[in-house]
Amino acid sequence: MRVIVFAFVSILVIAGIACKPAAAPVSVSDKPVSINDIRNTNVPIPPRKPFQEMTFTPFDAKTNADGDERKLGDLAGKVVVLDFWATYCPPCLEAIPHLNDLQAKYKDNGLEIIGMHSDSDDRLKVPEFADRLKINYTLATPESAMTNFVFATDTAIPQMLILDREGKLVTRFTGYDLKIKNDMDMAIETALGITKPTESAAKNP
Repeated sequence: MRVIVFAFVSILVIAGIACKPAAAPVSVSDKPVSINDIRNTNVPIPPRKPFQEMTFTPFDAKTNADGDERKLGDLAGKVVVLDFWATYCPPCLEAIPHLNDLQAKYKDNGLEIIGMHSDSDDRLKVPEFADRLKINYTLATPESAMTNFVFATDTAIPQMLILDREGKLVTRFTGYDLKIKNDMDMAIETALGITKPTESAAKNP
């Protein structure tokens, strides 16, 4: 009986850290590869097109109206956080207040956070959630090449990718808890040049 209870609790804990999107991406692989000439086991398969050529479409959080398509390359010079999320994912919503704080705190330092909405069926619920959570950063829809790239090895959300000022992928985080929050803050501050990378971080990009 104790074994059963322990297993059940363990499942709940894991489910609370990250959610699964409603629909799985098309491209799937479990082989870690080198991105930006750095061996990194938490980065997915090589993209089908250059990372900087991948596009996203910002949309108005109040009306859901789409804006003009943009490329990741347009954000060169900024440190970028791409947050892949959906309204039905509890850890996604837990992360949003902190993302709001980060955007407000580091906007003048060149931080750009983009909430990449990852489920088209969930889109109609976004305005209510954006208003309730006072989202202060850009919301957008990623193109399929970006979605397939991000979810190739792990379909859980939230997933947060951090790009440096040159547009290179520094790292990514899956799920959201206190450790991820602290590690993400450190990675962002390092990319912004606010803090220097630690020796261990330098050895394990």
